[in-house]
Amino acid sequence: MKYLTFALAGLAVLPCSGFSQSMFCGNAAHTGVVDAAGPRQLKGAKWTFKTGGWVIASPAVSGGTAYIGSDDRNLYALDVKTGAEKWKFKTEGPIRSSAAVAAGTVYFGSYDGSFYAVDAETGKQKWRFATDGERRFEAPGIHGQKPSHQTFPDFWDMYQSSPVVDRSTVYFGCGDHHIYALDTATGQVRWKFATQGVVHASPALEKGVLYVGSWDTFFYAIDASTGKEKWRFKTGEDTAAYNQTGIQSSAAVKDGIVYFGCRDAQLYAVDTETGKEVWHFSLKPTWINATPAIHDGTVYFGSSIPTKFYAVDAKTGKQKFALDGEMIMFSSAAISQGMAYVGEFSGTLRAVDLAKGQYAWTFQTDARKADKRGVFKTEGKPDFGALGGSEYFDQAHVFTDNLLTYGSFIGSPTVADGLVIIGSTDGNVYAVE
Repeated sequence: MKYLTFALAGLAVLPCSGFSQSMFCGNAAHTGVVDAAGPRQLKGAKWTFKTGGWVIASPAVSGGTAYIGSDDRNLYALDVKTGAEKWKFKTEGPIRSSAAVAAGTVYFGSYDGSFYAVDAETGKQKWRFATDGERRFEAPGIHGQKPSHQTFPDFWDMYQSSPVVDRSTVYFGCGDHHIYALDTATGQVRWKFATQGVVHASPALEKGVLYVGSWDTFFYAIDASTGKEKWRFKTGEDTAAYNQTGIQSSAAVKDGIVYFGCRDAQLYAVDTETGKEVWHFSLKPTWINATPAIHDGTVYFGSSIPTKFYAVDAKTGKQKFALDGEMIMFSSAAISQGMAYVGEFSGTLRAVDLAKGQYAWTFQTDARKADKRGVFKTEGKPDFGALGGSEYFDQAHVFTDNLLTYGSFIGSPTVADGLVIIGSTDGNVYAVE
């Protein structure tokens, strides 16, 4: 359990969509705010849709249709009201990129190394762009795995970069270390920007500038028209176990400040003009992987272990409240009319009353309710040992695989037509009312 203790000490949150919430975290700036009203009281699941694999991508909603990818290699178009399948589009790899919808086209990436443009109505391919290949972050002895001299892929690197669309250009990052700008009509490269690490964070766009982090420990501001760097901001390094290093979190931008989390256990607020730190909020040694949601002068985000949902002042970084969670929040919050909705690895979806600073309701998957492994038999004290695993590579993934059988909500929710829509590792897409 030495490995598990070390690795889990560093976990936290990630990828959001809704009523015309047609790209990751609701808009190009990734503020996470949704126009539609979500449920203030829980009735239950209005519908579920079963895919053939884990659903880690987050849904995008446009024109009464929810678009979401699955590890079964398909992108699905689902009727928001009924959950009925309208069409599905097959790729050659798992889809962990959350789609963006613009001008009748759905844009998304696949682990097959390609980025796709698909007709939103018919599901027919418009074009396909080949990157230099997707890959996970990897490092020698990562998270304390053994043999320590061997390079291992990071099984906690669970997402792909999700696209942001602005007029005739679509932007996204890739495991090939690049950030791409493509023509939306043709898929031709307008520019690409090289970093020194995997880019699975999703670019945020505000006033002609892209903001995105890389696993090379730098956070970048890039001119969206030219692809030229404006500034870069250095985060922490960990060259011993590569646990407290790299930027998985996507950024959110509001009122001249860009906010993002990091695996160095900090939430950063950085001036968009100068690239200088305004403040940071420390949770050592917990990763902060979520895309922060910003509303009414407050930044909302979840953490890993210990698992909490935080509200901090957007100007000062001072904590307003923190709510105890159950097990690892990689899900980013969707904010809807005074409520926040966020998922957990335990298979629990939570609604937060922001004015009261307390949970309004919780929804759980059937597997979480059953808790066959007894992980949650003692309230507030999850039994990590019940999930198994060890520090050796052949067993290191066992903990994660067992946890995901609970129907983890790893992706982020969206709100549409009074429903909270989110995917789960039990293969289902849930619409909760």
